[in-house]
Amino acid sequence: MFTRRKLRITRSAFAAAGSVVLVVASAAMVGGAATARWTAAERATLASLSLASLPPLEPDPSNRVADDSAAAALGRTLFFDRRLSADGRVSCASCHNPERDFQDGVPLAKGVGTTARRTMPIAGTAHSPWLFWDGRSDSQWSQALGPLESDVEHGGDRTQYAHIVAAHYRAPYERVFGALPSLDGLPDRAGPVTDAVRRTAWERIPAVRQEDITRVYANIGKAIAAFERRIEHAPTRFDRYVAVELANGAHTPESAFSKDEEAGLRLFMGKANCLTCHNGPRFTDDHFHNTGVAVSSQVPSADSGRVTGVRGAVAGEFNCLSKYSDAPRDQCAELEFAVTSGDELIRAYKTPSLRGAAEHAPYMHAGQLATLGDVMAHYNRAPAAPAGNSELQQLNLKPKELAQLEAFLRTLSAPPRVR
Repeated sequence: MFTRRKLRITRSAFAAAGSVVLVVASAAMVGGAATARWTAAERATLASLSLASLPPLEPDPSNRVADDSAAAALGRTLFFDRRLSADGRVSCASCHNPERDFQDGVPLAKGVGTTARRTMPIAGTAHSPWLFWDGRSDSQWSQALGPLESDVEHGGDRTQYAHIVAAHYRAPYERVFGALPSLDGLPDRAGPVTDAVRRTAWERIPAVRQEDITRVYANIGKAIAAFERRIEHAPTRFDRYVAVELANGAHTPESAFSKDEEAGLRLFMGKANCLTCHNGPRFTDDHFHNTGVAVSSQVPSADSGRVTGVRGAVAGEFNCLSKYSDAPRDQCAELEFAVTSGDELIRAYKTPSLRGAAEHAPYMHAGQLATLGDVMAHYNRAPAAPAGNSELQQLNLKPKELAQLEAFLRTLSAPPRVR
């Protein structure tokens, strides 16, 4: 399930390209760049990569309020609320900055402390069955909860958050989730966190009240997910290029590719083997791969990637099969059938979307590579993995080809949109 897969062309992509079977007979010139001649198979692949082929977002059965506008409004406010942290200075938006494509541009995310991972952008992640670089969460709402209790991210705890909801969000919360439980007599700060004082305070709370507070905590995650679910990729120049090509139309300056961009696209679809992992309209297969990325000198402890993450997801307190999930058991197949062992999971990390990648430096799971050029060079030389087995093979691309590939990747940039 998590080994290399063949390129999947979606049904909607075939529908978009199905009526297009002829190669353009002559090339039109726009600003000195020629409109490409593509075979029928290449046109089908182009269609599969276009945002126009992205299927409608499927419901999240584990979150009954995922598509509730009132939940999304509450979640949006919570997303930006710095009170949801130990020091009142960290919100979800601190790392997932809307002005930076909902990421932060630093190698390791910084909350109340410094994490061991690069911040991943949010756009389009509602389509993914796994969240985080190692996939240790199986839904957006469970992903949102992890940072809130992390002692290096938000650094807070469950009773703290419940008190904040009661004091500042009671009415919108109760409109979406029903009445808040009584918080009378509960400590201001308590939860199953690493801090010994707050953990001890949590253990003294009766189990039934612990569950009441934990359900409020889970609902905070569900509201935030309802907002994040609405953060989507926006069409790019690449998407406009594909639309014109498939329509056999004449390019405008807004859709035309330069010769280098077109050459880079051909490399992406062919010689450079990028489609192995970066396929589909979001340019990701949503799987996990060992690509020989070096250990970060800024991360003191070993990072095993997916082999640890998947076990965390299966054992997770807030996974699809948990008491806090709204999903029936038969709607949790990804979790139930997840592969939890195998050499292919060692130092395997989630394939990030390439949409907006030019704006998302530095790169890799701990920001080990500073520029797109560094990324091109890494894949070209295919170094051995520090642990496990890298899936890469040397590409032997020339410097000119690497520059062309980078030129194409820059056509995938557009600020995300919130619907």
